[in-house]
Amino acid sequence: MQSITAVFGRFRYGAFYWRCQASLPWKITSAVLTAGLIGVLAQVRVPFFPVPLTGQTFGVIMAGVMLGRRWGGVSMLIYAALGLAGVPWFTGAMSGFTPTSGYLLGFVFATLFLGYFVDRKPEYCGFSKMFGLMLIASLVLIYLPGVLWLGFWMHNTGGTATITSVFVAGVLPFIAGDVLKSALAAALARFALPNRL
Repeated sequence: MQSITAVFGRFRYGAFYWRCQASLPWKITSAVLTAGLIGVLAQVRVPFFPVPLTGQTFGVIMAGVMLGRRWGGVSMLIYAALGLAGVPWFTGAMSGFTPTSGYLLGFVFATLFLGYFVDRKPEYCGFSKMFGLMLIASLVLIYLPGVLWLGFWMHNTGGTATITSVFVAGVLPFIAGDVLKSALAAALARFALPNRL
């Protein structure tokens, strides 16, 4: 009789292999459904200090893990394009260009970055390495274009756009929640991904 670990390991490898070998219609469908799921997760608000947690960035980093670089990136482009075009699925049921629109570009970067490691470097699929990669994706790749756009927005709407004011508005309140979401996503990725190909 086979151990549960061996059966689960074969299931993880089979699911990963299926994702890589799926037909184009399946990949497009997966990208569209993932964009929709992130739109739903963006509306989920969990009380947390100093700001409530939403599921949006959790969904973004998991898109890179579950769909890989190419189709994870496509799912983020779909999410951003439809939201900018008027679908109210950004956090707070918003759409269009907002002060936080720069984070959308960061979502694409983060998904491409994580997807690259999932697709090409299976040795990074353990918890600690994946957690480190997710912190880079969340705290650097998402925040950087987000705060640049936020500063531009604040400057052009008559607000004070100093480095400190932009950091306090666009980074500081979200760090603790994004670290927690990265840890949860890394734990999920550890069990969902094969550690070898």
